[in-house]
Amino acid sequence: MPASPVASASTTPRSVKDLRLGETGTICCLKDPEMALKLLEMGCIPGTRVTLNGRAPLGCPITLHVDGEYTLSLRVSEAATIMLKE
Repeated sequence: MPASPVASASTTPRSVKDLRLGETGTICCLKDPEMALKLLEMGCIPGTRVTLNGRAPLGCPITLHVDGEYTLSLRVSEAATIMLKE
């Protein structure tokens, strides 16, 4: 059975929200089952590499470069549900 893209309670990796400007991480799972479908449809799939490109002046939204393919803007609350591999 394939692993679920939704995080279990026992995992505590850091989230996309925690990336520093220019830092890259690899998505391991999505923490919020209700938001998971939306994020998966936008390309936030486990195994995908994301790089933080920028933050708005007040910190929200943030922009990510996804897998070297496109730029995606997300609310910080959405980014907090995208967990990264350690």
